[in-house]
Amino acid sequence: HIFTPEPTMMKLALIASLVAGAAAFAPASKQASSSALKAFENEAGVIQPTGFFDPFGLSKGKDMATFDQYRTAELKHGRVAMLCVIGYVVPEFYRFPGDIAPGLKFADVPNGVAALSAIPALGWAQIFFLVGAVDYWGVLGDFEYGKPDLDADTLAKRQTQELQNGRLAMLATLELLRHDSQNYVSPGFDGLD
Repeated sequence: HIFTPEPTMMKLALIASLVAGAAAFAPASKQASSSALKAFENEAGVIQPTGFFDPFGLSKGKDMATFDQYRTAELKHGRVAMLCVIGYVVPEFYRFPGDIAPGLKFADVPNGVAALSAIPALGWAQIFFLVGAVDYWGVLGDFEYGKPDLDADTLAKRQTQELQNGRLAMLATLELLRHDSQNYVSPGFDGLD
């Protein structure tokens, strides 16, 4: 069964893409940038040609402590998303031997979104409490050992790379979930079944 969109949906998608394409060539309005946004222009994660990218103005009027809190959350979510992408892709070609729970082998757990219904309630409780402990108490947090001894320029470059990789992983996670969810609802839409 191959997914074929309705003509109305196709027309709406075509109109939306034409409007978006035309908007890309419209002259940009000149707005005075606030001094608060310029204060964050030299932070890690800012790259050219976009500079400090905050299209919704979420950092407008925020002090440095709040910005640092936002950046820490972005870094944490990026790291989780990087692990998520690895955890999403690796089971496609490798499974741990043994049981994930009594009577449930790792090999019997389906990939992707379908795995949500296969994990027993005790497994969900373990995941919930482990994530809560890590987040609340900072377990597995900041370690004294294993930090590279880098000069300031190299450290800033590496921090920007980590933020960029995390941002890409967050987008990749959303796309993996979207694609897998659509395939779960409409099996075979991607032509692989």
